[in-house]
Amino acid sequence: MEQQQLRGLRDFLLAYNQMTELCFQRCVSNLNYRTLTGEEESCLDGCAGKLVRSNHRLMAAYVRLMPSLVQRRISDYEAAAQEAALPPAEPPALPAPSVVSAS
Repeated sequence: MEQQQLRGLRDFLLAYNQMTELCFQRCVSNLNYRTLTGEEESCLDGCAGKLVRSNHRLMAAYVRLMPSLVQRRISDYEAAAQEAALPPAEPPALPAPSVVSAS
């Protein structure tokens, strides 16, 4: 896998784990049963749904703004490349080589 794909997977798993932890803390109050109560299940559905919808809205905003961010970065790189391409006014002076005599 390429580095960017690994980073994307890591970010997804981190967000998933945070969502799971948050919804569990908010909704699960009784650990005496192996299954969720109806109230806990309803709470978890609402919590996870709310976070997923929020994530979709954030991703939509990101997709909408990304082209302008990329264009701005390209402009910055082009400006930096033009500045680097300008010849310096005067090259720095090199020190004179030292001569060692064999006496």
